[in-house]
Amino acid sequence: MKATLRPRMIANFAITADGKVSTRSHSPTTFTSPADKKRLREIRAMGDGLLAGAGTVASDSMSMGISDRALQIRRLRRGQTAEPLRVIVSNSGRLDHSLNVFRNDRTPLVIFSTTSMPICRRSSFPVFCDLWLFESPTVPLPTVLKILRKDYHLTSMVCEGGPRLLRSLAAIQAIDELYVTFCPRLFGGECAPTLTGLRGPMISAPLAFRLVHSKIVGNEFHTHFVAQKQKVG
Repeated sequence: MKATLRPRMIANFAITADGKVSTRSHSPTTFTSPADKKRLREIRAMGDGLLAGAGTVASDSMSMGISDRALQIRRLRRGQTAEPLRVIVSNSGRLDHSLNVFRNDRTPLVIFSTTSMPICRRSSFPVFCDLWLFESPTVPLPTVLKILRKDYHLTSMVCEGGPRLLRSLAAIQAIDELYVTFCPRLFGGECAPTLTGLRGPMISAPLAFRLVHSKIVGNEFHTHFVAQKQKVG
């Protein structure tokens, strides 16, 4: 999918030394240092929008906001809104209205789901939410990205998970930058998800990245990659 038809996508993840992004129970990603948490906030502040899957929003108790005033000021000086537009993708639409993301009303929230969403929930979201429903088993990401570019005028987005969403973005060649923090932990377990989820078929056209920056911070290895252009023919 051509980048001109969608926002530039920046993904940010932390993984253990054995390639896990969470435990088998999908517990919150609390295994990184305060330095990485600071870096997460800085990367989050880069995009016009912030993208996450419903499962990650729930398991990490995300509000998907930016409370750091200094980061807000930087965004305003760049011509962005004080906080990024928040975007959630949920195939089932079974979103708990008590989640932290619905308590944060400072920034609009856009929800992309399917007609599998229970009818009783469709009209009960807060007024700051936009709801888009698709008549398909799963949310069509190429269409979503086009909508975010055309209707919401987003030129860049930061994706914070989960791994299934990252895999879906990779499958449509829609990851332009990748930030990864490598942590000296071992989780083990075949049910603990990797960067692209659990075991499954390979991505039809694997993505290649080039390392552009790396830094050792304490016991962690902070990296930044950019996607390499695919050769044609």
